[in-house]
Amino acid sequence: MIGRLNHVAIVVPDLEEGSRTYRSTLGAKVADPVDLPEHGVTTVFVELPNTKIELLHPFGEKSPIAKFLENNPSGGIHHVCYEVDDIIAARDKLESDGMRVLGDGEPKIGAHGKPVLFLHPKDFMGTLVELEQV
Repeated sequence: MIGRLNHVAIVVPDLEEGSRTYRSTLGAKVADPVDLPEHGVTTVFVELPNTKIELLHPFGEKSPIAKFLENNPSGGIHHVCYEVDDIIAARDKLESDGMRVLGDGEPKIGAHGKPVLFLHPKDFMGTLVELEQV
């Protein structure tokens, strides 16, 4: 069902510093920040030859990652994102297998303009999983 790894998301306390580290220290191609108020995050994508790193920073008071940053002031890995061909079929299969889809279970439009869903970390060995339809 799952395809390739689309990205690994890292919450950072300072988006500019995180971007600079990947750009200057590691020599990666780093996109400009994009505010996603509907998701409560500002995101920066770091392009790698085989995948992406998504740097996340809270946007607004109701940011879902503010608590993560409060508990992990240095930041850290937040989630992994896998590609799927059909997000509805993937959701239905996962739910029939007893996996929990977060939120109302309906896909939202993610940072790449494509439908996404998040899966409960307790069902995936403590890892928050995002599925993105390709």
